Amino acid sequence: MPETRPADTRLCRDCDGFPTVAITTGQTSSDGTRQTLTVTCRTCYGTGTVPRRAAAREVSA
Repeated sequence: MPETRPADTRLCRDCDGFPTVAITTGQTSSDGTRQTLTVTCRTCYGTGTVPRRAAAREVSA
């Protein structure tokens, strides 16, 4: 079943709705687990959406 969104929000064009990601640094800790960094999108501040007005401004610019 498709997920519905309110009509006044749009997906962030920079993160495409995936606002938080874990990036592997390639290093391992002493117990053997990989070290990761959690990074959030700077455009939408980790929400995955932008207001409709902001989305319209980006398209017209």
